[in-house]
Amino acid sequence: MAHALFPGSFDPFTNGHLDLATRAATLFGKVTVAIGRHATRDPMFSLEERIEMASEALRGIYVVEVTAFDGLLVDAAKEL
Repeated sequence: MAHALFPGSFDPFTNGHLDLATRAATLFGKVTVAIGRHATRDPMFSLEERIEMASEALRGIYVVEVTAFDGLLVDAAKEL
C-alpha cells in the first residue's frame, strides 16, 4: 500500500488543498495531511484550528488522516 505525505502550513485549509488531498486519495492507499507547527511564524489560525478545519473538510475520505508535526519534514516522514 503506497502512502502519500501532504505537508504544509494549511493556514487556512483551502478548496485547493481539499482538491489535492481528494485526488491523492484515489491514487494512494493512505494519505497523511501533515500540518507544520513553526515556532517562528505567527499563523492566522492556531494549530488546533487548522487541524479541525482540515479534518472537517476531509471527513468521509477514509484513507486520509490529519496530523501535526514539529521540526524537519524528513523527520516527520521517517516517523510516519
